[in-house]
Amino acid sequence: MLSMKGKYGLKALFHLAGLPAGEVIQSSEIATAHGMSKKFLDAILADLRNGGFVYAKKGRSGGYCLSRPADEIMVGQALRVLDGPLAPIACASRTAYHRCQDCVDETVCPVRLTMLEVREAIASVLDSKSLSDMREMVEREGSGFEHLLDAS
Repeated sequence: MLSMKGKYGLKALFHLAGLPAGEVIQSSEIATAHGMSKKFLDAILADLRNGGFVYAKKGRSGGYCLSRPADEIMVGQALRVLDGPLAPIACASRTAYHRCQDCVDETVCPVRLTMLEVREAIASVLDSKSLSDMREMVEREGSGFEHLLDAS
């Protein structure tokens, strides 16, 4: 399940993806535009900065911008930094695998086998969708989403 941290992080990245090249924006503006707590958003942006997704410019005219083009930042990469593995359970994770203590034989465990399929489906979508793709999707869908583009 997507956490609030992951959700707000994606909204912030979506917002930053809409900025003209070289322009920065303060976290307070992003927080206001999307109804987020600035303090929570600052912590999220710090994680995204540490993960290499955003650049923070210090000083009076400082703010945040993407560290690389929006079409090079995949949603799955960002969510892993914010929320950890994409797998719904640890025994289905590629990066944080942990065997279940109650499992007699995980090779035939119906729960694990199903969750492996779920993990692959999730990863397939999120690892192939860039921030640019998100923006294009919103533009294509049109009505009902204009406020998202206007806020960025």
